[in-house]
Amino acid sequence: MPNLKEVRVRITSVNSTKQITSAMKMVSAAKLRKAQDAVTQMRPYAEKLQEILKGVSAGLDTSENVYGRNDKDENVLIITISSNRGLCGAFNSQVIKHVKHLIADDYKGKNVTILTFGKKAEEAFRKTDHFIKGTLLPRHTNEIFDDLTYDRTAEAASKIMGAFKAKQFDRVMLVYNSFKNAAVQIVKTEQFLPVLPPENDGSGVDADYIFEPNKNEIVGDLIPKSLKTQLFKALLDSTASEHGARMTAMHKATDNATDLIKELKLTYNKARQAAITKEILEIVGGAEALNG
Repeated sequence: MPNLKEVRVRITSVNSTKQITSAMKMVSAAKLRKAQDAVTQMRPYAEKLQEILKGVSAGLDTSENVYGRNDKDENVLIITISSNRGLCGAFNSQVIKHVKHLIADDYKGKNVTILTFGKKAEEAFRKTDHFIKGTLLPRHTNEIFDDLTYDRTAEAASKIMGAFKAKQFDRVMLVYNSFKNAAVQIVKTEQFLPVLPPENDGSGVDADYIFEPNKNEIVGDLIPKSLKTQLFKALLDSTASEHGARMTAMHKATDNATDLIKELKLTYNKARQAAITKEILEIVGGAEALNG
């Protein structure tokens, strides 16, 4: 039977852990609401802008659209978005596993470079041969989560687009957790560059655009803005997914702590009853010995 003091200490310890996980759950729930509102408002705008971008790109040649270059596929950049902190279940590990799968299967034999947003992904790939090789790529990208704004994201996106224009990379992919709800995050892989025209669905209907003031000016402004918005939307998606995953993980941890406390209290009561019974037996045995 375990020592009563040891069980009491463990009950106190689990209670403290329960209070921490419960507080973290409440904090994540509050942050999730704000992040969920942000990504919900951004998604329709980003998706429509990307749709227009693809439609406009369909009528451009390479000289008019430097971001549509698609001549070879040797140098691949994978932008991996994770979080700076842990305690969020499989949120980070599923992104890292997916990127490793892309490197081993989809881009086997290619020259793959990893650009990370988030300390957890950086820790996973820092010592590999794939970690940041492009000289034009942004640095200190983990700090972007300290103050996630469109302007800061646009600065990083501009450097990525500059590396593509300089032909350091032939393809740029985005890998991140897309927010579905607080309990479900879906790992998504999106092509960031080159910008490809929409696939022909067989309808035979092509969008016809009227450019005002002129085509070159509109395209030159629209494509970079759309790409910056796409990256910002992915970061917002990942942030909302992180808070949802952490809230779910802390909720489960709190429930587990509650169950463990019940088991420990039962063990404590059994041990105390055993100790009391032992003392009574010793008293009765001593009394009978004196009477004898």
